[in-house]
Amino acid sequence: MDHVNFQAPEFGHVTRRAGDRWSFYYFEPAPIPRELPLDATTVLALSEADAALGHLHGLGHLISDPQLLVGPYITREALASSRIEGTQASLADVFQAEAGGRGAEPPTEDIAEVERYVAATYRGLELIKTLPITQRLVLDVHRVLLTGVRGTDRLPGELRRSPVWVGSPTDSPDTATFVPPLPERLGDLLTDWERFVNEPSQLPILVRCALMHYQFETIHPFLDGNGRIGRLLIGLLLQQEGRLTSPLLYLSGYLECHRREYYERLQAVRERGEVQQWLQFFLTAVRRQAADGVDRVGKLVRLREQYVAEASRSRSRAAELAKLLFANPYVTVRRVMDELGVSNQGARNLIHETEARSWLRRSDVVGRGGRRYWVAEDIFNIIESPPEYLHNT
Repeated sequence: MDHVNFQAPEFGHVTRRAGDRWSFYYFEPAPIPRELPLDATTVLALSEADAALGHLHGLGHLISDPQLLVGPYITREALASSRIEGTQASLADVFQAEAGGRGAEPPTEDIAEVERYVAATYRGLELIKTLPITQRLVLDVHRVLLTGVRGTDRLPGELRRSPVWVGSPTDSPDTATFVPPLPERLGDLLTDWERFVNEPSQLPILVRCALMHYQFETIHPFLDGNGRIGRLLIGLLLQQEGRLTSPLLYLSGYLECHRREYYERLQAVRERGEVQQWLQFFLTAVRRQAADGVDRVGKLVRLREQYVAEASRSRSRAAELAKLLFANPYVTVRRVMDELGVSNQGARNLIHETEARSWLRRSDVVGRGGRRYWVAEDIFNIIESPPEYLHNT
């Protein structure tokens, strides 16, 4: 790490352990600022992001059963956040693995990582019902994220006990882009981080989210999973503060599309104190993803109403199958049997009925033992399609 690049003492300084000629330079973060003047560009970005988030929050109140739509959003967020870190999987891959049911082939390591992120998100959502966002919660969610997948040897649920650095696999501390603080500093730094997250503040909640995320990534408390946990915490804080009723903000989708700028903006705060630019980038991500969420949820709700109306003219359990499709648009006979409690023939009859309605199409994918998959393409395309703003850039 080139220590001469770091010229922003208000956000931290570069140092090295005194008296050790083998030591390396590392970054010592300053406490998170409790007061932060916002420039005019940031104020405008904040106003637009806040309005878009408010619209998404209001939509959560208007939907009769928002939980039906939560699953795909959590899966999309898990996939994008994992892909930022190099995981190779598609949304179809993840949905198919989830729909396989008992006896399906085990997921690949990449898909398993996404599934652990989904599990970690649900764990966090459960914990914030009774706990504030504290180190205890973060360690618990981290344990769920890394248990049973690549990274199991990277101390799931425990703070790191050795130095780490950010860069290419061949980098050393001297050549790395960034070297986070040493392990012995984590206790004090995380205590300040936890206080900032939970104490009363005059800072707008979206500014607090951006600063919380920046500081967590800078502290880098774990051997692995820092980015995924740091992004997961953004949604948890918004729900803890009542700014979202359901996890419908798919923020990692924007960060994945702008991955290089995302990392550069974080680094620019450390090196040059460019916090306004980081806030503007973060707020743009919130605005665009909240607007995308409103559009996508609206399309899903209208399609669900259409399916419910069609199913009401049938004496079968098509309406119940429709609920399954909005939770995961891929189904197998086994999944329908397990989740609806019907026989093998009953599941096949339902699938064939909804195939005739053009809700389902038989997928080309064939699983273990010839297991067939069907996909609700209209639902999947709404969930999977790129956001509108990518078509306009």
